[in-house]
Amino acid sequence: MNRFITIVVLCFFTTGIFAQAPNPFPKTISVTGSAELEITPDEIYVVVTLKEYEKKGAGKVDIERIKTDFLNSCKSIGLPDSTITIAAYEGNNPRTPWNKKAKDELFASISYQVKFNSSKKMDELVSKLDDNATQNFDVTQVSHSKIQEYRKQVKIQAMKAAKAKAEYLTEAIGEQLGVAVTITENQNEAPVAPYYSRNQLAWANNISTAQGDLNEGAGVDFKKIKLSMTMNVVFQIK
Repeated sequence: MNRFITIVVLCFFTTGIFAQAPNPFPKTISVTGSAELEITPDEIYVVVTLKEYEKKGAGKVDIERIKTDFLNSCKSIGLPDSTITIAAYEGNNPRTPWNKKAKDELFASISYQVKFNSSKKMDELVSKLDDNATQNFDVTQVSHSKIQEYRKQVKIQAMKAAKAKAEYLTEAIGEQLGVAVTITENQNEAPVAPYYSRNQLAWANNISTAQGDLNEGAGVDFKKIKLSMTMNVVFQIK
């Protein structure tokens, strides 16, 4: 019985010691700093889907010819092989075990993913595509080769903004700013909504537009990537 009482008293005494520990930062100020940056994408990923077709008076244009023409077009505008990969491939054999009575020949198709460094280079390829073979031309992703470095820059600017705000607020009440106690980052990167240049829109919708009209749309580019960062910082007030 005596032992139990001793333990309880000791625990209470120890707790009392911790409760009396002084707060190292009795006065603080919490501020928020933010920064934004817009950058033009230099990595544009496009999926181009090509398909065999019947050419009037010449029969079927097969997939091998279509592939060769497409890759030659890519090469002619200076796209390296490393920027082109196969995304999907569909064969053309209609007489499968579950389709023995098929009469109509199926048309093979292939999808390539192509990485461009500018919308201008993309326009160059669009102008060389076989309109009959090309089924889709879809922008699937945009980014920037130095996006991590840009994110770092935005974070630094947000931190500087937070410190500047804390300094003028403490000075306004005759106090002096101390060290940063806690730092919390909130990254709010806006989703990128890319859009075609006028040239690509005309092609994608099969609009017959005169070359002069197309040139009027020159300079239209993708929507910029918006990087946004908010830093929540708690500073000591000396």
